[in-house]
Amino acid sequence: MVATTQNGSEKLSPPSTIGEWSLSQIIAALSRPLPNSMLETRSQGGKPIEYISWHTASKILDKYAPGWTWAIMKIETTSDRIFIVGRLSITCAEGLVYREATGTERLKDEKEIWIGEKPNRRPLRDEHDRPVTELKELAYGDPSSNAESMAFRRAAAKFGLGLYLYDR
Repeated sequence: MVATTQNGSEKLSPPSTIGEWSLSQIIAALSRPLPNSMLETRSQGGKPIEYISWHTASKILDKYAPGWTWAIMKIETTSDRIFIVGRLSITCAEGLVYREATGTERLKDEKEIWIGEKPNRRPLRDEHDRPVTELKELAYGDPSSNAESMAFRRAAAKFGLGLYLYDR
């Protein structure tokens, strides 16, 4: 439902019950641009990237797609990565609709071992003159929750939530 405010702008009244809105109404509501205050920024490749945090996406879904559910469908790992497939389900007037998405995160990072002090610091080398490396745990966050967050946000984007951010 759209109502007009006193200043002439449109305000969207969220559904009051589960399944009240059609899928197209939910997608239209979720596809609207978000205020900058709801966006986070991180650096990727030296460039700032705006994104929606998982908890912000959850709050928006609570408002415009009440009764939504999230499920982890599959978890796989390799020696250095975790892969998660998640399913976001939304009950709408047409019934239960879902979108699945993947998320991945590195489990460990291979780092060269350096020896010495600056300015004479240099990489440690083995008997074949190759750099010696060690696996280091990644410092930021838990890899499984990071991969799940990525999958959740991608699934929500398939319903329109923040999808426009992927075009930037």
